[in-house]
Amino acid sequence: MYPSLSDLLQDVFGIHVRLPIQTFGFFVAIAFLAAAYVLTLELKRRERLGWIKGTQEKYWVGKPPSFSDIAFHALLGFLLGFKLVGALLQWNEFVDQPQAYILSGAGNVPAGVVFALLLAYQRYRSRKKQQLAKPVLREKLVMPHQRVGDFTIIAAVGGLIGAKIFDSLENWHSYMQDPLHSFLSFSGLTFYGGLIVAGAAIAWYARKKNIDLWHLADAFAPAMMLAYGLGRIGCHMAGDGDWGIYNSAYLNDGHGGVVPAPPGGFQQALHQYQDFFLATYGSFSHVPHAYFLKPHWLSFLPDWLFAFTYPHNINNEGVPIPGCAGLHCAMLPVPVFPTPLYEITACLLLFAVLWYLRKRIFRPGLLTAIYLIMNGTERFLVELIRVNTKYDIFGIHPTQAELISLLLVIVGVVLIVYVHRKHPLLPAPQPVTRSSTARS
Repeated sequence: MYPSLSDLLQDVFGIHVRLPIQTFGFFVAIAFLAAAYVLTLELKRRERLGWIKGTQEKYWVGKPPSFSDIAFHALLGFLLGFKLVGALLQWNEFVDQPQAYILSGAGNVPAGVVFALLLAYQRYRSRKKQQLAKPVLREKLVMPHQRVGDFTIIAAVGGLIGAKIFDSLENWHSYMQDPLHSFLSFSGLTFYGGLIVAGAAIAWYARKKNIDLWHLADAFAPAMMLAYGLGRIGCHMAGDGDWGIYNSAYLNDGHGGVVPAPPGGFQQALHQYQDFFLATYGSFSHVPHAYFLKPHWLSFLPDWLFAFTYPHNINNEGVPIPGCAGLHCAMLPVPVFPTPLYEITACLLLFAVLWYLRKRIFRPGLLTAIYLIMNGTERFLVELIRVNTKYDIFGIHPTQAELISLLLVIVGVVLIVYVHRKHPLLPAPQPVTRSSTARS
């Protein structure tokens, strides 16, 4: 596994550069950028077809610099200088624990003051140059695709908050042991929590800006599926604990590789690593596992697609790797199903399906319904072999994600019925011919 981008560059290209960039965060950023690009393309297409409109917005030109504006830029400058220069002066500590450093009180105060003064002065001078004797109120047309930057920021902030809230609810006992650290840490993120809170925040913003919610949701559908698939690459590459249950058909070879398990091999492994299993699960009977040996007709595929030990995972979960020295020297004692790989494959394929269907569906809201059904079905199936907290509801033991994914499927089915009854078909785009575009 590659907890940081430096680990990835070192292993793949042989380049040794100490960078404070975690692999998970890097791929999440890639996912957001890719989703923003896809969303922009789809919104522009719907705008060209006249399905979604822009809105007129008023703005002032020539206003004098305000105290609040200057103060905000001063605060921003202080934070940048305080943390940025502090990180450069304590580079090794920053690289080893970037999240802990960012959330700590460490930094460089003089640099913060200098940056604060520079940004405040720069903002003051800029506003002074634009100031008019009498400010003018103007209007401009803002199209939905021009708000993709706002959508991205809202999705990132709302998604992070929602993911942390739902993860805290799912793991309440561990959360209450250290609430502040648990909430501020970047580990422990629940996708559906992020989806729900970010979706609600974007819907509120879109309604405020008079953007058609049905078309916006349809435009978001392929982008969200793509973002989820790309984000799971980060989960797998970093080994963030988002893996499946143990595959008892395989064993750890002692160095992080996998080998087929002989009869009784799984029970032997439980006793061999009993300190880990008893500390984690309390008893051997509570260890989640399933036996699945690679079929002969899939013999061309590597074993790690079916069982993986996540060596050097970022959570340091498992047992020590022999001969390893450093920050991340743990591997799982028994291989697990690498569920992030399954979700990467499934979601990228589902993205391709949604991207294909978007030009063949002419009823607002229908693509959103299909996305909800696809998303819910995919996650429900993966949850069957994932490690998650289970609830006890009338003798049934679902996970939080199973409950939400089942609800999404139901909502998707109901939405299909609703849009067919309430939303008329949109006019299909007419093909452009040479005769219709020829100059007279």
